[in-house]
Amino acid sequence: MVSTRKLMAVIKREYVERVRTKWFIITTLFGPIFFLGISVVPGLLTVRSMRDAQVTDFRILDATGTGLGARMARTLKDRELNNPLRKVIGGASPVSVVEPKILTLAQAQVAEAETTATRAVMNGETRGYLVLDSATVATAKARYAGKNASSLGEMTQIESALRAALLMQRLETAGITGARADSLARVRADVATERITSQGRGGSGLVSAIFGFLIAFLLYMMIILYGQNILRGVLEEKTTRVAEVVISSISPETLLAGKVIGVGAVGLTQQLVWLGFGIGISAYGMGMANAMGVGTFALPQVTAFQMVCLVLYFLLGYTFYAALFAAVGAMCNSQEEATQAAQPVMMLLVASIILVQPIMTQPTGTMATVMSLLPFSSPIIMPLVMSGTQVPLWQVSASLGMLFLACLGSIWVSARIYRVGLLMTGKRPSLKELVRWVRYA
Repeated sequence: MVSTRKLMAVIKREYVERVRTKWFIITTLFGPIFFLGISVVPGLLTVRSMRDAQVTDFRILDATGTGLGARMARTLKDRELNNPLRKVIGGASPVSVVEPKILTLAQAQVAEAETTATRAVMNGETRGYLVLDSATVATAKARYAGKNASSLGEMTQIESALRAALLMQRLETAGITGARADSLARVRADVATERITSQGRGGSGLVSAIFGFLIAFLLYMMIILYGQNILRGVLEEKTTRVAEVVISSISPETLLAGKVIGVGAVGLTQQLVWLGFGIGISAYGMGMANAMGVGTFALPQVTAFQMVCLVLYFLLGYTFYAALFAAVGAMCNSQEEATQAAQPVMMLLVASIILVQPIMTQPTGTMATVMSLLPFSSPIIMPLVMSGTQVPLWQVSASLGMLFLACLGSIWVSARIYRVGLLMTGKRPSLKELVRWVRYA
């Protein structure tokens, strides 16, 4: 029988003991800044490097006899002059952009020209060279060699410019004038995505997808961090013999429940603080992006129902895994044993986060539906799916119901293992012994 007074005492102790530590304060206040740094700074550095990269600093060995190299060079230079990255984040002046150096050759001269160009790359005179020959005109295939050959961004720009040059050439061959061919080749499609739910328009589809990924990743991190916290706490109390003193005045079930609820309250507090920081930082960042003309962004619309579901999935998902981690801590005698014994539990979490990317690409598919219903993955997958598409109420209800039943089962089994294992020492129990513990308790 669980004593309410003793349960509240354990909850208060677990909560206060962790909240007042300097590490909780530091991670709560500076955690959003850290995550912002590891997510935004690399992106800014990538954008800056793409902006400053001299994509046109290479040679074109044109053996096509059609002037394809000159056409491609003009296309590439024009794109560099109109590169929006140069306007968004200040950088090199567009005047510094020059066309690639073009060498018009006969087919028999290509091999010798490649040898000369390779030597020029090795001496630092140019970054690379592109070979265009008769096969390029017929099959749209070309060869590039250079120090920047592993730069996916630059190679993509060069391929795109070559595609546009080939298109213009083929349009002219079909009888379309040069100016008209150039105009047709410059057409670019820009599709803005917007979600529509049963309540109406739901904001940008891209922003909603990013928001869903961040929520899923945050829930994953919080469950791991605080679940492992439970494991370490139980293991420490067992190895230092503190548990023997504590359970003389309180039942193991009450102690387990107090630990799970207290540490969960700490996690929920931190998550709410981070969510507030995240909304503020996102609003500021989107406002800056809109002001600079990068695009028009808006925060995704989160209804009260969705917010309640997020809290429920965190609480139930945390409870499910925290009970399992507590059972692992109770059955082990050292940190090494606990690390090995916790691997099956960790594999369930890792399996959920691995499937986030394919589910983001198809939030209405069978995999998304199944994984959003399974108790071990629904705390992470269902919030992701809900942010990407309209989920039927029955599916949300079934997911929460199955997760709730799984929590009860996890707590029931873990409480019995916890009750026996907390006072047991020696080697780690086998699966057969764990079953006997559950039956005995």
